[in-house]
Amino acid sequence: MADEPQRAPVFWDQKFREVVLRHHGPSYSAIGQIALQAEKDLGFRIEMTVDDEDTLIQRAITEPEFTDILDLDHWAYELVVPRGVLQGIPLFRYDWWDQTLPIFTTGTRPDGTATPRQGSNPFTVQYLDTPSSKQFAPGQTDTIAMVPHILNADTLGVRTDLIGRPVRSWSDLVNPEFKGRAALVDIPAIGILDAAMALEAAGVVRYADMGNMTRAEIDATVDRLMELKKSGHFTILWQRYEESIDLLASGDVVIQSMWAPAVSKVRALGVQCDYPGLAEGYRGWSAGLSIMRHVDGLTLEAAYQYMNWYNAGWAGAYVARAGYYSSVPATARDFLTRNEWDFWYEGRPSVEPITDAFGDVISPAGFLRFGGAIWDRLGRIACWNTVMDEQDHLDRRWQEFRDA
Repeated sequence: MADEPQRAPVFWDQKFREVVLRHHGPSYSAIGQIALQAEKDLGFRIEMTVDDEDTLIQRAITEPEFTDILDLDHWAYELVVPRGVLQGIPLFRYDWWDQTLPIFTTGTRPDGTATPRQGSNPFTVQYLDTPSSKQFAPGQTDTIAMVPHILNADTLGVRTDLIGRPVRSWSDLVNPEFKGRAALVDIPAIGILDAAMALEAAGVVRYADMGNMTRAEIDATVDRLMELKKSGHFTILWQRYEESIDLLASGDVVIQSMWAPAVSKVRALGVQCDYPGLAEGYRGWSAGLSIMRHVDGLTLEAAYQYMNWYNAGWAGAYVARAGYYSSVPATARDFLTRNEWDFWYEGRPSVEPITDAFGDVISPAGFLRFGGAIWDRLGRIACWNTVMDEQDHLDRRWQEFRDA
């Protein structure tokens, strides 16, 4: 780390000059600027395509040759790996495993305590017994299903300036005080957990494991959500994070499901948007890059080069400026200024304004990141984004909620 971020390392190799590597992922990680930098450093073309997660899962299962690199949340790999459409990644082909966060490598925090198993804990969907395995290994092996690259601890976006008081609990998402001014994300695997965190905090529903609800728990949750929707509590159910930006920036919504880059975008507009750590903890998520089974030859070699480049620091620093964490913070640190590192990772007040990846100011000097340092946030994850045993039932009930 220096006063100014470093230039990206050059991996360029003449033999790859004709390769075109296709990367499909969601909008928060399939980012054009990252692809352009990778092309400069690697010497081959990266064809980056954005799709929603449901489309990516469906295409991976039904037409697996549609891409070379699949970029998904860890929970989604529970649906994809059993289909046998991926090839495992031998750890000797990946450079950064010994510097990867222990959440992925050992399923623990730095102090050795286990990370929560509610939901799709990244460690439980990380390892394979062999490169061709269709099921996850119960512990550490020499093969991984995907290279983790990004993670975060999510909470609620709040217009504290309009509310007039701090929000300290998930229960405020369903608080009648905010009837007609609340919104929920319309992605079942995420929205159901935001709702569960709120309803349990409010004492409305209790869960044995909110990351893997029973039918009765799903029904109790969705029934209550339908009541709230019919009463006008939720202004809207949003699917694209761009929608969440408009809702909070306009003031039409004062509390809602929110993702870190959307918070940054609202703040870059000069609008106060808080992202508070809440008493019950955070909803955690992570994502990884996997290689489709058909990839071979030079394209496979290029895929390994790309994955090693991806976590070599430049991309990790880029997503840090949106509020995300790299799975390999040590490399990202080399591409962040000291002020950026201290703000995003160490939870220290900024000594000068903090800008996003586009240079727009999102936090003034002297400001602290909401929730504090990396392990103040990741260490308080209560549940991970998930796919449940009763996912089909959840999907049916969620559609009823949409239609209510």
